[in-house]
Amino acid sequence: MTDERMIAFGRRVREARKSKGISQERLAEMADIDRSYMGNIERGEKNITLKKVYDICDALKVDIKELI
Repeated sequence: MTDERMIAFGRRVREARKSKGISQERLAEMADIDRSYMGNIERGEKNITLKKVYDICDALKVDIKELI
């Protein structure tokens, strides 16, 4: 079942990552998330925990409001 909110979140993560010139692999490393799992997040395939959202925000140095 596809959830448009997860897809939108993943799209915003990808846009923020690319705007900072960070590879998906590097972001995964910075956020302590498996690289393949990060790909799932960016495609909106995983419903992640709030802790992971904050880990991604910290790694990207963005406020959570930019991704949610």
